[in-house]
Amino acid sequence: MDYQRVFSKAIERLHEEGRYRVFIDILRNKGAFPNARCFAGHNGPKPITVWCSNDYLSMGQHPKVVEAMEEALHDVGAGSGGTRNIGGNTHYHIELENELADLHGKESALLFTSGYISNEATLSTLAKILPGCAIYSDELNHASMIAGIRNAGCEKHVWRHNDLDHLEELLAAADPEQPKVIAFESVYSMDGDIAPIAAICDLADKYNALTYCDEVHAVGMYGPRGGGITDRDEVADRVTIIEGTLAKAIGVMGGYITADKMIVDVIRSYAPGFIFTTSLSPVLVAGALASVKHLKASCEERDAQQQSASLLKAMFSEAGLPVMDSTTHIVPLMVGDPVKAKRISDILLAEYGVYVQPINYPTVPRGTERLRFTPGPTHTPEMMRELTGALLEIWDRLELRKAA
Repeated sequence: MDYQRVFSKAIERLHEEGRYRVFIDILRNKGAFPNARCFAGHNGPKPITVWCSNDYLSMGQHPKVVEAMEEALHDVGAGSGGTRNIGGNTHYHIELENELADLHGKESALLFTSGYISNEATLSTLAKILPGCAIYSDELNHASMIAGIRNAGCEKHVWRHNDLDHLEELLAAADPEQPKVIAFESVYSMDGDIAPIAAICDLADKYNALTYCDEVHAVGMYGPRGGGITDRDEVADRVTIIEGTLAKAIGVMGGYITADKMIVDVIRSYAPGFIFTTSLSPVLVAGALASVKHLKASCEERDAQQQSASLLKAMFSEAGLPVMDSTTHIVPLMVGDPVKAKRISDILLAEYGVYVQPINYPTVPRGTERLRFTPGPTHTPEMMRELTGALLEIWDRLELRKAA
């Protein structure tokens, strides 16, 4: 076996399909986001504007968060020292779990090292604990949820995206006594649409199913205290397990679940992805704790983000750019070709100092490749006008199709 040849061919396929991923070399400017410095292909750092960060509310730059992390670093040091069972459980972890449980109106919460791990570990463990469990998964669920369901080795059914009739058809065909879990997201991050959570809960009640809602692209940004779409729509109490992240609107790192005490204790006691992983550094936990507390009390960041998203959508639409329909803070611009999407991204960075990554397969279906903009509270109208002008010039230069 020529191993190097196999590896080389695998990379060549990605290049041929126009979806080889390149990581940009940048540093953000503390306190000045979305301004950053790019080091790739330049003699020195080049100033750029970041348009694709998942630090949706710029909380990674917030003085309260930075100060809390600095205090924790000088108080307890850098690392956690081990798994939660062996030296890695700190008062910071316990405090944050209490805050997260309160945020979602649940009895208990459990921290993980990332949102990916919290989805994979929880779904795979849940299905293994429930005898003969079947999971009903929205077809656009995140890769981490799909991995958890696959690793569970349980019966699974994929229902058409947000199609309640199809979901009910699948549920009605099952044994009424069979354990069931309906898994879905609140905000789908590539299209920017929202799940009909209350209606899903109605079906769960009707067919005696548990519900699992991934709120990672909504936590911090929706609801009076930032609890997500379940908070905004006042349905958190109807969802069995709410999962979230600390790495997006919260601005730091980590993932979590919230649920009743028994469910959380089961996942804590049985999930390998939790048991055998070194816990989050208390420095990170302290920053996340400060961010969650702040966003529970402040609507300023949420309101400014929504205003920015609405303004950018309007500018794109008025300019005739093919902005996709979105009811959330996500602003996707359809391209439909991976090579062209990468070309647009490259020109924006090299000529205009604008950083936005192309989104290609397998993140989105082939033929729906796009640029995904995430305007936040610190993106100014002037930045948006400059971005729109740059995109119009590139669209004309590359003779791309505009909106009808």
